[in-house]
Amino acid sequence: MLKKDEMSSTHGKIAPLAYENPQFLNSPDGRVLRIMSEYVEPLARFRREQIQDTVVFFGSARFPNLADANKVFEAVTGSAEDVERRRAQAGVETARYYEDARRMAFLLSKWAAQIPARRRRFVVTTGGGPGIMEAANRGAQEAGAKTIGLNIRLPFEQYPNPYITPSLNFEFHYFFMRKFWFAYLAKALVIFPGGFGTLDELFEILTLAQTQKLAKKILVVIYGREYWNRLINFQAMVDAGAVSPEDLDLFRIVDSPEEGFEFLREGLTQYHLGSERPRHIGEVVPEIAKTNP
Repeated sequence: MLKKDEMSSTHGKIAPLAYENPQFLNSPDGRVLRIMSEYVEPLARFRREQIQDTVVFFGSARFPNLADANKVFEAVTGSAEDVERRRAQAGVETARYYEDARRMAFLLSKWAAQIPARRRRFVVTTGGGPGIMEAANRGAQEAGAKTIGLNIRLPFEQYPNPYITPSLNFEFHYFFMRKFWFAYLAKALVIFPGGFGTLDELFEILTLAQTQKLAKKILVVIYGREYWNRLINFQAMVDAGAVSPEDLDLFRIVDSPEEGFEFLREGLTQYHLGSERPRHIGEVVPEIAKTNP
C-alpha cells in the first residue's frame, strides 16, 4: 500500500472547482453566472432584510447640497472666469432640488414606518451615488428608516454615498440587472431634474406602464415643473398623435416635497395598501413582488 507522500507523486494536480475558478468566472463563458449572481444575491438580501417594495428616487448626481453650494459660490472671486461663476451660481440654484428630495424622502419614510405590515414597505431606493441620490438616502436615514442604494461600477468611479443602509448597499456590473431591481420592487418613481440617466429611467418606466407590461400600478412623480417644461413638451407628443391623451395621466408633475408626498401617500394607499388587513390563518402574505406571466 502506497504511503501518502508516495501517492502525491503518482497523481496530477487537483483542478479547481468551476465555481471557485476566477479565470472561468471572469471569462465570457462565465457571463451567465455573473448575470444570475446579480439577480440571486440581491434577491436573497432583500428577503433577509424583509423588503417588500420600494419607492425609487432618480435625479442628477451633480446637484450639491445647499451648504456645499454656498461654500463654492463664496469661494469664487470677481476675477474668476465667467464659466466658473456661472457654474457656481447654477450649483446654488440646483441645490434646492437636493434639499427638496431630502425632505420628500424623509416625509415618505416617516409615514411608511407607521404602516402595520409584516415587511418593510415603500423603502426609499436610489442609484446609490451623490447628488439627488444622496439626498433621498439621507432623508430616509434621518427618518430612522432603512434605505437602499443600487450602485453601478463605472470607469469613473461612483462611490456609494454614506447614507445607504450598509446591508442594503449593492454594487452592479450590468446596467440591465440594476434596472431590473429598480423596476421589480418599485411601487412608485420620483423623478427629480437630471440628465441622460434620469431621462432613461423615466421613459423606461413610462413605456412599461403604457404597454401594460407591469403587474402593478407604479406611481410616477416628476418634480420641478419649471425644469421639465423647458426640457420636454409632453403635450406636443399628444398633439402629434405620438401618444394618447390618457398617457399623460401616467405621471404627475409637482413643485414641493409636501405636494409630492401627498400624491404618493394617497396613491400608495389606494393601490397598494388594500391588502394590509388582518389575515386568515394559512393565508399567503405577499413577499417581495408579483409579475405578469
